[in-house]
Amino acid sequence: MKDIVITSQLTVFETIQELPEDVQNLMEKAIEVRKSAYAPYSKFRVGAAILLDNGEVVLGSNQENAAYPSGLCAERVAIFQAGAIYPEAKILKIAITAASDNSCTDTPVPPCGSCRQSIAEYETRQETPIEIYFMGEIGAIHKSASLRNLLPFIFEKKLL
Repeated sequence: MKDIVITSQLTVFETIQELPEDVQNLMEKAIEVRKSAYAPYSKFRVGAAILLDNGEVVLGSNQENAAYPSGLCAERVAIFQAGAIYPEAKILKIAITAASDNSCTDTPVPPCGSCRQSIAEYETRQETPIEIYFMGEIGAIHKSASLRNLLPFIFEKKLL
């Protein structure tokens, strides 16, 4: 028997102003689209902005449903839209922000497991890493250089 040690490396930016200018702009778009989230049940609003290699930015916000499994997270709204509208484009960066209507979210909120798996599919398909930036409503922003930092044992098509 042997143990396997898994490590993740994240970069922490204390404020939006510390981010590179293109990522600042992307995060500001994520913050703006977060306001359009349909979250009457959870009161938890998430916005996502995706930068593609063709220069296009695709946005998504979470969309809830009274039948909870029928809703969709902001990240998947954006990534599926990008795949549908620009199927040949590669995803370079994703900016994610989350805020609660009930309290101030000051801790970075990473993508959920389902979103991580969806991002993994695109990262594997395009054979290049996707930078992921995530934050709460305020405070620090975490950057992962690849989805593999957040989901080291990805389930991908070569396992089928």
